[in-house]
Amino acid sequence: MKSLFFIIGSFFSFYTVAVAASDTIQIPVYRQYFHDKISNEQNLIDQLDSQKDSFITAGANEEINLQLTHALFGKINELEEWIEENDKIEKNNDKVKLLTNIEGALRLFREGVAQNNISLLDLPHVATVLENIIHQYPASVVPFVENENAEVAQIIAFAFQDNVGFTEAKNKAYFKYSINHPDKILFSIKPYVNEYFADSLIYLACKYYPSDAFSNAQSINSPAGQLIQSSKYPLVKLIAELSKTENALMYFPFLDDLASGKKNIEDIKKFIENGESAYDSVGYYKLLVNTEIEYYKRLTAPVPDTPIALFGANGLRQTLKDKAIRHFINPINNLHEEENLSIRFRALDSLRAIDLYYMMVMGENDIYTSSYKHSFNRFIQKLGAKGKTDSLLMKVNFDYFKKFIKMAANFNKLDTFLKKMPMQSSESLMRAFVANLNQSDNLEDAMDVADSYSSISNLELQKRILNYVVENEKINIYDNNTRGILVYNLLKNIFLSGDTSKHIDLTNIAGIPSIYEMEKKTLQNDSGVVVEQVFFYGDKDGKTYFTPFLNSFSTKEWQITKKDEWVEIKSLKGKVWIFANLPLESDDNLDDSAQVHLNRYLESLSLSPSIVIHRGHSYWLPGTINRMSGNAKIVIIGSCGGYKNLNKILEISPDAHIISTKEIGAGDINAPILNYLNQALINGNNITWRAMWKNLTNSFSKQNKGLLESWENYIPPYRNLGTIFIKAYHKKMQAL
Repeated sequence: MKSLFFIIGSFFSFYTVAVAASDTIQIPVYRQYFHDKISNEQNLIDQLDSQKDSFITAGANEEINLQLTHALFGKINELEEWIEENDKIEKNNDKVKLLTNIEGALRLFREGVAQNNISLLDLPHVATVLENIIHQYPASVVPFVENENAEVAQIIAFAFQDNVGFTEAKNKAYFKYSINHPDKILFSIKPYVNEYFADSLIYLACKYYPSDAFSNAQSINSPAGQLIQSSKYPLVKLIAELSKTENALMYFPFLDDLASGKKNIEDIKKFIENGESAYDSVGYYKLLVNTEIEYYKRLTAPVPDTPIALFGANGLRQTLKDKAIRHFINPINNLHEEENLSIRFRALDSLRAIDLYYMMVMGENDIYTSSYKHSFNRFIQKLGAKGKTDSLLMKVNFDYFKKFIKMAANFNKLDTFLKKMPMQSSESLMRAFVANLNQSDNLEDAMDVADSYSSISNLELQKRILNYVVENEKINIYDNNTRGILVYNLLKNIFLSGDTSKHIDLTNIAGIPSIYEMEKKTLQNDSGVVVEQVFFYGDKDGKTYFTPFLNSFSTKEWQITKKDEWVEIKSLKGKVWIFANLPLESDDNLDDSAQVHLNRYLESLSLSPSIVIHRGHSYWLPGTINRMSGNAKIVIIGSCGGYKNLNKILEISPDAHIISTKEIGAGDINAPILNYLNQALINGNNITWRAMWKNLTNSFSKQNKGLLESWENYIPPYRNLGTIFIKAYHKKMQAL
């Protein structure tokens, strides 16, 4: 610490001298303006850390902060002095040019930092390069541009527009920039269309952004369009040809194969016929699936090769997803009320097992519960009695296998899937499922593992997954990987907490509020009222279950007031107020309007619901989430719709306790859940989830078997492991 204070003290002694020296130099009045412009840029850069204090703070490392500050004030001031005192620079215009160059470089650097094109930490290097260029004045800046990265090269070239080598420097800087930013080429190529590198840059744009290149190719009078139409590169010539072809975008997913000669336009044209209005949707979809398998194999090869048009708009994966949803998932979803399965699933009749595999994973956020379950059953049937699921995974090169496992677990189909492969294969598969959760900033894979664990009924399989998690935790401890240690340690403790004999309290370990109990006072507003909001939708199910919902409230305990668009249900004791919109006709968006008007009404009364209940299919859930209160402490959502929706709920209400189900929420189950909650609240009791689940399980077990099976798919907050993981992870990261 003593040495640090010495460094700081020494720096400020130098800095004071530098400034004082600058003040003693006799600067002609006619050049003071240009020095002032430099000072202004210095001040603006100084404020990038939100403080104007002549000191740049870019982090906790004081030595780095000192270097940045010295570069901005010490080095730049020295350059100004050098220009003023250098007798070899005799002409006023030359001195003005150099001062303007400095000001321009600082401005371009500042703008680059603001646009995240360059880091503030690059300032000392930029100042050094600037110093070297000015000390070699009037030499060309081209060698400096050649030796720098794209961002610094841009600053140099455009700060020295009066330099003898400006034109060449500008071209070289643009070329470097374009190599790093191929997405910008088509929009910025115009000034460079006659340069030697223009054609190669157009090829680069076509390779990475073929859909954008196609649009430009159709604009034959635009600079980019003319370059595409006249290019000699086979890929670019192909895009130029497609720009004149009917239904051209339907060829784009196969662009790599077309460019390499593996396929020709006629191979694809036979499926397309008259385009979207009339074409062989099954044959085209199968062609997409086959191509995805081939492309993914290349993508994951020891020497990876990314096929053209695999990603992006109109790329293979986006098109595969769009066609899976449009031609297969939507038709079976739309017939969800059709009891005859042969009629409902007729759209799938011609699909192979691998086609169904991709249909399910691509439609993760769109497929209904019943649609998935019957599609999965067909998938198993298509494999045949002797078919092995591990063989299918090898056939698709394990493409999307983690998503497939997650979905199978969430819909209680994982055991069935694993039993269709040898034990050794299932162990390897689940080990791979749990591995490498530390390598992505996205928490979805870790949440998928957590949710899958809670969905598995096979205790031996659960034990294996837990062991794999422990193994990975040890590996990350050995590697000193902080993120990996956190991810796997949380998963381990979350899994172990399900075993009551382990006595693991996640509240203490994970730093999150209790997941086992919700105190009534937490649910009350300042007036002691518990406010609930129930979202109904105006489809057949919403209309069917609304009347039983109302009838479940006894007039001995509740007062019901009907409005034009909602009902108000208030307890006669205990201060529990429930607001539910009417299930008005969804086809006319009347249910949507009712929710909007109810929300405005609640806001006018300063009422913020602490309990939110979603009564409807999962496809209505995004509407509920968008309108739910940020004050929600308990959220009952029925069919959850996966990570995307759960994560969105936690973004709105980080500490919410969530009850969800892998099935479509059943009215015969939702009503007892709400009745239990409300009865506890009007009696002044806290909500204890384990006691509630035990009581309801006993109640449902005395009724029909089907109802009990549906109830077993409901997940209480203390078993909603994916949600618990997200909460705990964010809490721990905040504490680091």
